[in-house]
Amino acid sequence: MGATQSPNLWVPVCCERVMRYNMFVQQNGTAYGALVCSVCNKNVTFEMEQQAELSKYGEGARVLNMLGSPKPPNLKRRKAGDAGQDDNTL
Repeated sequence: MGATQSPNLWVPVCCERVMRYNMFVQQNGTAYGALVCSVCNKNVTFEMEQQAELSKYGEGARVLNMLGSPKPPNLKRRKAGDAGQDDNTL
């Protein structure tokens, strides 16, 4: 692993549950994804973009490692404040 990579990743959570990730491909070939909360139906949509285009977002922009699962576990997640003190991803 490189010096800028972390062994940790982001897990999208809503209503104390991991959000479901669905990917869709339209007939014209464009793809997009959506995170959906199975409790309150809140959703976040993601559009595909080439990494070469990321420079237009500015110097502070980061690419995140994030988990996406169409069938996440149906278990309550611990609160963010309950995370261990050894987590130095930020």
